[in-house]
Amino acid sequence: MECSEKPIFHNYTGQELAQIRITAPEEAVRSLVKKHWDTLAKPLDGMGSFETITAQIGAILGTEQIDLRKKGVLIFCADNGIVEEGVSQTGQEVTLAVAKSMARKGSSVCKMAQSIGAETIPVDIGINSEESIPGVLDRKVRPGTRNFLKEPTMTEEETVRAIVTGIELVQDCKEKGYGLLATGEMGIGNTTTSSAVTAALLQCEAEEVTGRGAGLTDQGLTRKQQVVRTALETYDLWHADAFTVLQTVGGLDIAGLTGMCIGGALWHIPIVLDGVISMAAALVAERRAGISDSFPSGERTGGSEAGRCFAAVSGDPRGNGTGRRNRSRYDVHTAGYGNEHLWTERYLLRNRSRTI
Repeated sequence: MECSEKPIFHNYTGQELAQIRITAPEEAVRSLVKKHWDTLAKPLDGMGSFETITAQIGAILGTEQIDLRKKGVLIFCADNGIVEEGVSQTGQEVTLAVAKSMARKGSSVCKMAQSIGAETIPVDIGINSEESIPGVLDRKVRPGTRNFLKEPTMTEEETVRAIVTGIELVQDCKEKGYGLLATGEMGIGNTTTSSAVTAALLQCEAEEVTGRGAGLTDQGLTRKQQVVRTALETYDLWHADAFTVLQTVGGLDIAGLTGMCIGGALWHIPIVLDGVISMAAALVAERRAGISDSFPSGERTGGSEAGRCFAAVSGDPRGNGTGRRNRSRYDVHTAGYGNEHLWTERYLLRNRSRTI
C-alpha cells in the first residue's frame, strides 16, 4: 500500500480544527500556465475549458512544472446506522464485501484506476465489522455510525477524528510523491446521509436533493425522503453550522472525505471529486475551511444534488452536467502542454455516474 500505515489519530479538538488556515492557489502560477498555452500553435483558448483546468491544477500544485504521473484514489469505507430505517435495498454486509473486493483490486473503480496507472487505496474508517481486511488501511473511528433518527450519528470527537484521518492520509500521499488524488467512498446508506447534509447546508427541502440511490422503489424513495425531512426538522439543521450538520446526520466516509478535501488544500494536491457524496463532503469542507478554488473541474452528473453541490462549492451555476459527460475524463498528452511539462494520459477518472 502506497500510503503510510502509521497511526494518525491525534488529539485534535473541534476548535483546533476550525483554526486551520488554507493558503489559496497561486495566481501567478495560474497565469504562467495559461500564458504557456497561448504560446502553442493553436487558436487562442482552442483547448476550451481544459486550459482553465490545467491552469487551476498548476495553481494548486504551486508550479507550472505539472507532473501527475503518480496518482491515487482514496476510498473511504464506512457503514451508516440510518439503514435501520429502510432507506436502502441492501444491508450493511455489502459494505464489507465490496471493501474486500477493493482489497483484491477486483471492483470497478480498481479496474478503471488500473487502466490509467492510478493506485486505489481503500480505507476502513468505519465498517461495521471487527474483521481485519488485508489490503485495506485500518483507520476505523467506530464500527458504523448511529441512526440519526434516534441520535446524532457521531460525537464531536469521532467527527474530528474522521476529518483528521482524511487530512493526514493526504499528507501521507504527498510525502509519497502523489501529484493528484481522486475521492472514493463505499457505504450502504450514504446517499441518505449525503442528501441530509446537502439539504441542510443548501437550505432546501429533502425532496429536492434526495433520490433513489441504488434503485429504490417509489415506496422506498418516499420513505427515504421522509427520513431526511424528519432529521432536518428535528435537529433544525437548516440553521446549523457545517460541523454540526456533519456530526448530526453525516457519515464517517463523508467526514473522511471532508478531511481529504481540506488536506488537498493544505498540502497543495488537486482533489478530483467523484460524484455527489464527495461533493457533499467538499461542501462541508468549503463551509468549514473556505477551499472553493482547490478542486479541478470534474464530473458533475448525478442528479439535482450533484448540481447544487457543485455550484455551491465552485461558484459555477451550470447545474448537474447534462451534456457534459465527455468531461468525465481528459486525454492529455505531453505534446499538448509541452514535453518539459509532464502530464499523464487520462488523469481524470471516469465518474461512476451515481445518481443520488
